[in-house]
Order: sequence, then structure tokens, then C-alpha cells
Amino acid sequence: MPKYKDVIDLYDDRGKRIAKDLPLEAISPLRNKAIQRIASLTKRTVAVNLAGIEKALKTGTVGGGGANIKGKEIDIPLVSKADKIASAIKDMVQVFDGDDTHVDVKSGGKSLVVVVPEERLNAGVEYTTGFTATAAATVQAIIDEFKIPMHKANMVKAAVWGRYPQTVTFTGTNLRSILDVPQNNEGAGYALRNIMSNHVVALVNRNAMQGVALSAIFEQTAAFEMGDAIGPFERGHLLGLAYQGLNANNMLYSIVKKNGKTGTVGTVIESLMEMAIDNGVIRVKEKLPSGYQLYTTDDLPLWNAYAAVGMTAAVMVNVGAARACQGVPATVLYYNDLLEHETGLPSVDYGRSAGVTVGMSFFSHSIYGGGGPGLFHGNHVVTRHSKGVLIPAITAANCLDGGTQTFSAEATSGPFKEVFGGIEAFTNPIQVVGAEAKKTARALKK
Repeated sequence: MPKYKDVIDLYDDRGKRIAKDLPLEAISPLRNKAIQRIASLTKRTVAVNLAGIEKALKTGTVGGGGANIKGKEIDIPLVSKADKIASAIKDMVQVFDGDDTHVDVKSGGKSLVVVVPEERLNAGVEYTTGFTATAAATVQAIIDEFKIPMHKANMVKAAVWGRYPQTVTFTGTNLRSILDVPQNNEGAGYALRNIMSNHVVALVNRNAMQGVALSAIFEQTAAFEMGDAIGPFERGHLLGLAYQGLNANNMLYSIVKKNGKTGTVGTVIESLMEMAIDNGVIRVKEKLPSGYQLYTTDDLPLWNAYAAVGMTAAVMVNVGAARACQGVPATVLYYNDLLEHETGLPSVDYGRSAGVTVGMSFFSHSIYGGGGPGLFHGNHVVTRHSKGVLIPAITAANCLDGGTQTFSAEATSGPFKEVFGGIEAFTNPIQVVGAEAKKTARALKK
């Protein structure tokens, strides 16, 4: 039986209902098999840049930082032998014939996509198994195929792994994983929060609704890993995932549609207030002599989820009109400021979303100007303090950006589009999670 009384309908990115009368737990990462598959593929999938390895070996330029080792060059036709390398990698990585190992040749042999089997990760405790197993197998496959002598084998290792273990990260590696190394995570459970917004933009082909969904899945699943979604806090995270991420009850879509042509941040707040009042989420607590009305709620987690929907809608309306994602921190900040003044209730994430966007403006394109909003993620020194609901709104802005960023998704995250582009769970997470939620709901009701 469901733990919570909340019942939701899910709608897709076109406002079409895809699931009805679902218990809230049907979209929980603990229950929903589609979300679990997204998390699994995220840690098991690695891209191998064979063209990059071939060039590194031919020139002796390995390990990043402009390092060039003369006299150790290895000229081998790696790209033209991609099929053989792929077959050898699969033989080494798979646990048994017919398991869920996949090694696909891409771009005419220039790259490989390796999906390491679940058994390898289940046998250990770290998500890095996907990277390390692929890297080790790639090195061995190249050595075996081209009979690399022992005094040059270290060059193959350097071309694949990069400078590791001399560096904490894999500096100069020709492998790419969407997850960063654990040493770069802010703390326990931050792995899925350490996925750059631009990566999500690339995965969903700039579909803002799907981008919000995938970012919310990463962020809210991380909440379960770091211990935030335990006991009385679990429901709040699930409500945020449902309403903001998965367009529950079509709130996000309908607010954006209503305000899309002529709306502003202020009119989005009006639309949100109407919904919250009509649905009984908030009510007037006190009317002051000036006529100003203070509101209250009996359900702060649900109000927070509603407020997060409004924030995301405001970003879509405002940034969508400008086609410039640099406006996202200002939109988030002033949406939340206006919402607090309008209601007297806490803004999104109980004030934290507004708080972190002050620093985000500075770091993204103000005096400091270290990078655009597309480079931010839930592990970033600025944005890590608002958990679950802020990064999805930032991703929406980056999806709607019209090419104003120096660091565009196409520039920073192109390989991930190739890696995950054929996997529907990443390109259309709303539909995939919704379909699985119906199965989960039937099991929960038994």
C-alpha cells in the first residue's frame, strides 16, 4: 500500500495526459524502474575516443597539459580497426555471454560507446567501475591487437587513462563519463548532482520540458543517496520531482502556455497563486489594514513544489522571450522575492534558491565571469546549497538559450549527445518514467 495520500496525474511535454491517479510513490527512485535504469546507465556508460587515442599515440602527446614524449610515438591504424577493438573490449568487460554489456562503434570507428554490465558494479561499491573497467579493457585490447612491446605499453595507458594516478582526475584521458570522479564531489551522495546542466541540454536535444525532467531526476535521486529524502523529508522531494520535474497535473505546461506570449515573471506568479488558492494549497491567514493579505498553508512541502513549478515557468517565459540564458539567476532571484512579498510564505527551497542565485550571477557573467549558466550543476560551489529544485530551472534556461553562451551545450557536451542519443530514457524521460509509473502504481495498490 502507498505510504502517502497524494495522488497525481502525469502529463507529457505537449500537455497530454499519460498517466492518471498515480500514488506519489510511483515516481519514487526507490520504486520506479525507469528512474533506476536512468541512474544505472548513467554510471555504466562510457565513451571511448579512438580517434583521440590514435592521434595521441602518433604524436606522443599524452597526459594533457601539453606534455609531449619524444621517441615514444606509436603509429597504429586504431580507427580502422575499431570493430576488432570493440569486440575485444566486450569480451573482457562482459561477465557472461548475453548479459547487458554493449559496445557500439560510432562515427565510422572514431569512437566507441561502452555499457558495462550491472554485475560488475554490483560486485563493488563505487560507480567508477564503469570508467575503470572500460579504460583497462581498452588498453589491453590495443596492446593485444597491435602487439605493442612492453617498453611502449605505458604510452597506451597514458593515451587512454590520461595522467592518472599522478593526478586525482583523469587529466588528458580519451574516455568520457557523464559522472565526475568521486574526489570532485562535494560530499556523500553528490555524484548525480555533479552533472553539468549543459550535459542534460545535450541529452534532451534542447527540449526544455524534458530537460527539467531529467535534471529533476538526477537531483532528486541524489537526495535519496545523500540521506536528504528520509523520514519526514521524503515526501517533499517526491512532490518536487512530480510537479516540477514530471509535469504532474499539467501545472508547468499550462502556466507556461498561459503566459508564453505576453506574460512576465509577475503574471506567472498570478497564475501560480490562482492554482494554489483554487486547489486549497494556500489560504488567506490575515488581511492587514492596508488591504495586504498574508497567506498560510497546512502543507509546506506541497507549497514548495508549487512554488518550484512557478519558478521554472517564470524562467521559461522570461528566458524564452530573450533566448538568452544569462537571465536565469536574476529571474530566479526576483521570482522568489516577488513570491515572498505576494504571499508571506517561504519561497522555493525555503529561501535557498533565491540565496544561491545572487552568487550565481556573479560567477556566471558578472564581474568574475567564470562561465555561463550551462556550466553549473548541483555540486558547484555556488549552487550546491539549493537541493533538488534549482538546477532543473537552470537547465530549462539553457535549453532555451539561443546561442548567447560562450560555453554552449554543443561545445561542452556534444559527445554525450552521441553516447546517450539513442536511449529514450534520456531523450524522453517524462514519457518513459510515466509509463513505468503506471506499472509501479498497480504493484503499490495490491
